[in-house]
Amino acid sequence: MRILVTGGKGMLARTLAATLGASRRHEIHAPGHGDLDVTSAHSVSRMFAELRPEVVLHCAAHTKVDKCEDERDLAFAINDLGSANVARACTQAGARLVAFSTDYVFDGAKDGDYTEFDQPNGGLGVYGQSKWAGECAVRLNCPNHIIARVSWLYGPGGPSFVHTMLRLHRQGVPLIRVVSDQIGNPTSTPAVAAAVAELLEHPELKGTFHLTCEGAASWYDFAREIFALAGVEQRVEPCTTAEYPTRARRPANSCLAKTRLKSAGLAPMPQWQAALRTFLAVELPELERQARAAEAERG
Repeated sequence: MRILVTGGKGMLARTLAATLGASRRHEIHAPGHGDLDVTSAHSVSRMFAELRPEVVLHCAAHTKVDKCEDERDLAFAINDLGSANVARACTQAGARLVAFSTDYVFDGAKDGDYTEFDQPNGGLGVYGQSKWAGECAVRLNCPNHIIARVSWLYGPGGPSFVHTMLRLHRQGVPLIRVVSDQIGNPTSTPAVAAAVAELLEHPELKGTFHLTCEGAASWYDFAREIFALAGVEQRVEPCTTAEYPTRARRPANSCLAKTRLKSAGLAPMPQWQAALRTFLAVELPELERQARAAEAERG
């Protein structure tokens, strides 16, 4: 299949391109913003005319949650208008669309995991509102779509919470305080890519799917597991959201149930601890190599 990955320089897009590109069955194109501006219908049409994709993995997004509060127009231009442009182009080209969304479309007030059948309300801020608008644009403009909601992502090369925690440890920060009253599903991009690869084998499947790892954790739990699996001693203390204010409000509950994966009989997502262990086994040696190279350049 000829596959176009929008937002090709981003962490999720890089993993998708690498994973699917490893198969000789797929021809992967993953342009960055300089080559494909999803906010421009002309740019999108030109790229589709050039590549003639059969599948589009729409990763391009404004994902800086706090910046979205101050860049509302830009957030909606990328996350809403950009999704509409891509969705319309997919319909015109007869391409299947997999568009990535987020747990932030929910406000986090539910007691229990959110399913694909719970009604989003745009969440608590501009990021969630713009991504919810983007979901609506996909549904309106491209019947042959999958909306894949993900959350708490980390992946090769970062940036991510995992990379931030390991960087703070390398910098010798004696105490790291981490929020313990927000819960979610820490999720690796390789796990998402594996699920997407299976979804692509089922052209009959459409609609919304949650693709987060199994099991709930707080950011504090997540941080402790990172250091435990990395085999390093690091002092970590819990704190509340009120003690760690941010520009944008975060949902207290970001847990997503994988109801539709199960009903479709597809492989379950891995437990978050197992996915993190697998990821660190590969990423830690690479981070150590990069640190040695940087030290050699300085010295």
